[in-house]
Amino acid sequence: MSAWLWLCVWSVCWSRHTNNWAVIVDASKYWFNYRHATNALAVYKALKAAGLPDSQIILMLPDDIACSAKNCRKGQVFAGTLGDNDLLPAEVDYRGAEVTPNTFLRVLTDRLGQDTQRSKRLLTDSSSNILIYLTGHGGEDFLKFQDKEILSSRDLADAFEQMRVQKRFNEIFFIADTCQAESMLAKITTQGIFGLGTSKTGQSSYSHTYDPILGNFLSDKFVFFALKKFDDLNHKKIDRVPLVSFVSVV
Repeated sequence: MSAWLWLCVWSVCWSRHTNNWAVIVDASKYWFNYRHATNALAVYKALKAAGLPDSQIILMLPDDIACSAKNCRKGQVFAGTLGDNDLLPAEVDYRGAEVTPNTFLRVLTDRLGQDTQRSKRLLTDSSSNILIYLTGHGGEDFLKFQDKEILSSRDLADAFEQMRVQKRFNEIFFIADTCQAESMLAKITTQGIFGLGTSKTGQSSYSHTYDPILGNFLSDKFVFFALKKFDDLNHKKIDRVPLVSFVSVV
């Protein structure tokens, strides 16, 4: 898979940066939210294929669907975007009860305990470009975490502003892949952030590719079509994709 294009979208086309990072968050748990885990893992695998090392990817997964008692394909996870390719293994940095809005915000702003492992920290600086991808169940101005807590659009906007003051990024490409995703962008005023919502305020986000064996959808439409488009572009040997082109095709 030519997933390096994920990396191209926010690194080749932006200037004044020397390093790339990613924060990938699945905010849902439970078997019936299989597609949210595969959304996150598909983006993770795309970035790994692009050459981004695990040391520069923060991956948050609240549930281990590969080991679920309901998973008839034990130890494996599949998404419609990648055909029959298993999305594992993956280096998960935060899992289970660790995946909360508070943890996510502390990772962004580097407000973590001194004993926090280096692999769990977003060690960015003023020349870093960061891809932040959130997937899960959302509503107007919020994203649910494990059906217990919410991340509000105001919390997110405040964290981005703190990061600017701390000089923790050059550019951020933020993708909200939820229902009413556009509303998560509404309060962001910090310069240097490009936000993409996969649904409008008041609009649902839809699943894609049902697997009758698993009894689940394998991904959401955004991930399916975005990565498929990148495959198509690579077959035409296009080696640079402007950000505006990415937006126009997804």
